[in-house]
Amino acid sequence: MIGYQTVGTNKLSKATVFYDTLLSKLGAKITMEEADKFVYWSTAPDKPGFCVHVPFDGDKATIGNGSMTAFAVETPEMVDEMYALAIKFGASDEGPSGPRGGGFYAGFCRDLDGNKFNFFCMTEA
Repeated sequence: MIGYQTVGTNKLSKATVFYDTLLSKLGAKITMEEADKFVYWSTAPDKPGFCVHVPFDGDKATIGNGSMTAFAVETPEMVDEMYALAIKFGASDEGPSGPRGGGFYAGFCRDLDGNKFNFFCMTEA
């Protein structure tokens, strides 16, 4: 259903290093980029992708109130690992990894520009 998710950045080179470090652990690779404009990751052409970009209108990137990107992983251990890696590389905590009820296990962060994201998996309830 989702083709791709984008978030704006004011620091494209730093955002690229940040997300490349995280997304490469999920099997994603940079599949498209345009210098000083955007970088796009995907695991396959027919799978959803993720993109960081400098806003097209030239204004500063701002945090989307209520928006969040959720990265699916296979196990709670992988959630823990990815959450810790994000924090290590400069993310801020928005809720440490752990069970959230109903079999939902997640860790929530904000990236270097303040965009909210999480790593999650479903476990037995």
